[in-house]
Amino acid sequence: MTGDASIRLASFLGVFLLVGLAEHLWPRRALTVPKGQRWFCNSAIVVIDSVVARLALPFMPTGVAEIARMTGWGLFNVLALPLWMKTVVVILALDLVIYLQHRAFHRIPFFWRFHRMHHTDLDIDVSSGNRFHPVEILFSLVIKMGAVALLGAPVIAVVIFEALLNATSLFNHGNLRIPESVDRWLRMILVTPDMHRVHHSTIPRETDSNFSFNLPWWDRMLGTYRDQPRDGHIAMTIGLKEFRDAGRLGIGYLLILPFRDRAG
Repeated sequence: MTGDASIRLASFLGVFLLVGLAEHLWPRRALTVPKGQRWFCNSAIVVIDSVVARLALPFMPTGVAEIARMTGWGLFNVLALPLWMKTVVVILALDLVIYLQHRAFHRIPFFWRFHRMHHTDLDIDVSSGNRFHPVEILFSLVIKMGAVALLGAPVIAVVIFEALLNATSLFNHGNLRIPESVDRWLRMILVTPDMHRVHHSTIPRETDSNFSFNLPWWDRMLGTYRDQPRDGHIAMTIGLKEFRDAGRLGIGYLLILPFRDRAG
């Protein structure tokens, strides 16, 4: 296992365990579907995604960053700036790319076909943070690698960003009860579970808001920020209106979902 893969795995396991324990002790909402059923499905999807990505793509984003460094590709391999400055700017730029990608995956029907699998989860907790169709994972990796190459991103910046993206996705999907006074200040610098949960509402105008993963600033700057769900966090309905049968939402159905149902 390469160094960056080890860092990502350690980050994933550590944050998953911490958030999983915290949401067990301080849950925000009562779950509507048995946790074992959902966690088995979402965990299996993580394994499938990892295998598909490794088999389909010869390089990961860190590999592209290393190639860019050796060949001199990209903006920051031309500009003579301190490494710390390049790292900060690259992390901000990649976070903006992921925000724009997320908006595009909601807006463009072809991409929504794959992304909507993430929104079929009838509850939202730490396990939801990696519930993505393997084809969407491939699209996302290609976009990310293109951005890394154009930026000439330092390897260390990509490693840090990948670890942050993975960790914050687990955190902001957590079923965590955070005091409102703390959440109000925390969401100024980080996407919180209450902020992201709005994005998983069945109400379309709420689904099409709060697209950020790491930093909340892009939603505020670009007009997609929504403070609270209409029905409140306890009463709001999670998921998509057309997919309400938990018994159908197994691994096999989710994997073929983009190819069988009309994407709205």
